[in-house]
Amino acid sequence: MLPLEQPTEIIYAEPLKDSEILSSLNPVVADWFRSKYRSFTPPQRMSINLIRKGENVLISSPTGTGKTLSAFLGILDALIGEAINNRLGDRIYAVYVSPLRALNNDMRRNLLEPLNEIYQLAKERGISAQEIKVGVRTSDTSPYEKQKMLRYPPHILITTPESFALSLGSLKFREKLREAKWIVVDEIHELASSKRGAHLMSSIELYEAFLSKGDVSRVGLSATVAPLEEVAQFLVGQGRKCYIADARFAKPIDIKVISPLRDLVHAPEEEINRSIYSTLVEEVMKHRTTLIFTNTRSAAEGVSYKLRSIIEKEKLFDVEQIGAHHSSLGRDVRLDIEERLKRGDLKCVVSSTSLELGIDIGYIDLVVLLSSPKSVSRLLQRIGRAGHHIRSLSKGRIIVVDRDDLVECSVLAQLARERKIDRIHIPKNPLDVLVQIVVLASLMGNVDVDDLYKKIKRSYSFKELTREDFDNVLHYLIGKYFMEDKNIYPKVRVEGNTIRAKKGIRMLFFMNSGTIPDETKILAKTEDGKVVGSLEEEFVETLAPGDIFVLGGRTYEFLSSQGLHILVRDAKGRKPTVPSWFSEMLPLAYDSAIEVGKFRKRIAEKISTGAPKEEIINWISRNFNLTKQASFSIYTYILEQYLFTGGMIPGDDLILIEIYDDQEGNRNLIFHALFGRRVVEALAKAVAAVITEETGTDVKVSLNDNGFMITLSTRSWREGLNVEDVLKSIEVEQLYEILSEVLFRTEMLRRRFRHCAERSFMLLRKYKGRETSIERRQLNSQVLLQAVKDLKGFPVLKEAIREILEDYMDITHAKEVLNKIKNGEIKLRAIGPTRVPSPFSHSIILKEYSDVVLASDKRNLLATLHDRVIDFLREKGIQIDLNYTET
Repeated sequence: MLPLEQPTEIIYAEPLKDSEILSSLNPVVADWFRSKYRSFTPPQRMSINLIRKGENVLISSPTGTGKTLSAFLGILDALIGEAINNRLGDRIYAVYVSPLRALNNDMRRNLLEPLNEIYQLAKERGISAQEIKVGVRTSDTSPYEKQKMLRYPPHILITTPESFALSLGSLKFREKLREAKWIVVDEIHELASSKRGAHLMSSIELYEAFLSKGDVSRVGLSATVAPLEEVAQFLVGQGRKCYIADARFAKPIDIKVISPLRDLVHAPEEEINRSIYSTLVEEVMKHRTTLIFTNTRSAAEGVSYKLRSIIEKEKLFDVEQIGAHHSSLGRDVRLDIEERLKRGDLKCVVSSTSLELGIDIGYIDLVVLLSSPKSVSRLLQRIGRAGHHIRSLSKGRIIVVDRDDLVECSVLAQLARERKIDRIHIPKNPLDVLVQIVVLASLMGNVDVDDLYKKIKRSYSFKELTREDFDNVLHYLIGKYFMEDKNIYPKVRVEGNTIRAKKGIRMLFFMNSGTIPDETKILAKTEDGKVVGSLEEEFVETLAPGDIFVLGGRTYEFLSSQGLHILVRDAKGRKPTVPSWFSEMLPLAYDSAIEVGKFRKRIAEKISTGAPKEEIINWISRNFNLTKQASFSIYTYILEQYLFTGGMIPGDDLILIEIYDDQEGNRNLIFHALFGRRVVEALAKAVAAVITEETGTDVKVSLNDNGFMITLSTRSWREGLNVEDVLKSIEVEQLYEILSEVLFRTEMLRRRFRHCAERSFMLLRKYKGRETSIERRQLNSQVLLQAVKDLKGFPVLKEAIREILEDYMDITHAKEVLNKIKNGEIKLRAIGPTRVPSPFSHSIILKEYSDVVLASDKRNLLATLHDRVIDFLREKGIQIDLNYTET
């Protein structure tokens, strides 16, 4: 075994010739391949022989490039060789791990089909071979099937991250895993960005350290992701070698941004909807099968309903050929849509994020994105679903809804064409996951404390784990925090320097391990006990006392949370402070946000040098593959902001702070900080905390990907307070502490603490075989939170705060922004106070109105704000031609 200190060795794989691969394969397998396929695909040329030889390999390539065969042809070839020579044992040779159970059933079919064909070819040649068995083991597998696997284990085991960990904890079944030679991790980009990935890769470290009899080859399959070196390290851990098969751009792509209207500002909502749906219908009719992605589940339902209505009214085709697919639908409904897609029975499917992963859905010839996908990697992943073959074109169209959307999508599309992908965020040191890993290690056998610490640090997710955090987790597990009075008992014991599992912990682990939190609906009740509706827990966690939100078309004030219901008060006539769709909205990636800022700045620079309008429009059109009309919309949007602010365009090197006094007596401090919502939220909460302390009054915060707005009454404003100094006053090293303090007043911490407590076995989801009430768990977690908040270094609370600040928000890049402000790389400029908000501020201001007014009224408000800008500029003697005629 390589020493821990040795860094991971990364090698980019070179493609081999078809003849080199075929000559290394068993003749039956080689002939089967020749009869089935024309040639090997790029990822296959780079990976098959490496995997066959037992090397660690990360394969990154789009859908339809043969990733599955890349991973498994070498494995199947090795197993066929053993089977022909009658040497296949009753044990597991390869483990395939997927984040989706639906993918597991797909994979079983995808392996059995080539195996059956290879066996048929062997039979025709008079070659006999043992049967290669493929089995699926997940939470859906029956006890009978699991018992059968003990007697007759599959040679290839298909499972999920959670079931793999349970297999390691199983006294009998784990023996069947001892001699596995390959572990294949599918959709590794999806796992790496969540705690499920940390849990899986740490479990694999335990497997290699304490169970495996030999070297295990790790194979990762990923869609387009970056940086590949970091994902490779995540796959193999510290001190190992990994080959990267980089075929991310093996398929040709055709991406276009469509602006359905000439005027995205003044067109009424009805006209915008009509244009969007006529564009959708036109594209659907031109193609055999179209997959439409929305950014929310509710939008997927709404769009499919509207499309069905139009198609039925115009009698274009049978409306039963239109389907909707999202995670809130029942499993049977989702499976039916997937099967009908595979068979080619559907002409159009509208999905949220649920069809992004590699479920086999057959041939799609067009993908349409409604509005921005918020990252280049998600854009490429979605569009990669079109053209289910290496030589097929991945064709995608992005339909935009307003000028911000147009700018953002134009930049994302161009970054996709240039193969510039956002960096993935991999959670580091999740202590609730560490709790489960330590317990799992104890169930695998008695383990030395120091040895376990070293082994866990080999996992990329825990490579920076401090001994103090490790010891605190161990102290929690052995009961050093003395919480028996709260019904929290030790899970392990330490004798000398050896960790041993306590009696009964195996069943507790089996019933409660895993990292996916239970989702539930929260009832909203008035103070007199009347139920006014229900909300998603993910939305409730964004609320703070005094927040106004919309439910059933009416506004309510959030008072407090009580388990699985919240107390609210009627807030008729008051504007919402939190849009109800907020928790569902995808955040713009930091890297993409920076590029949008750079694009806006480039246009501003061209304006400042006096470049003619037509020249700038042509440059945008040519370089971003847009129509002249769409390019004109972008040009006028940035020109209006440029003229309004005297040339100050916020972007990657400038934060513009706009002071806007509205007609309702409020002072609005609008921070144009284009860094993506995760960074913006961290900065917004810190700034709000400083302003609250300076003025002695609570403030309201609105935000989106492009910035945030702090609102307080004009009376509460302290004269002499310099808004630029507010950001400058936040010390980088104090940001974590400032935000941690803010979190203690939020519903989010209370909810996330429950999730972390459940993962850490403080709160049990199942006890003695029975499901415990989520409501009871939530109430208990609030009691526990009060009990542990003053315990120094208590790991479960520390993890809840880390999860919010590092995974939900992006405190790392927020600190980077603050550092750049300190050293002058990012300038701060303030304008105002004005009675008219600048063009770039309209999208932030409109967030307040997103739910309380009809869409048509919101559109009218946007037009009114724009008219006020034009009037403001006219008063300054500036005229802008808002009509464009192509020359």
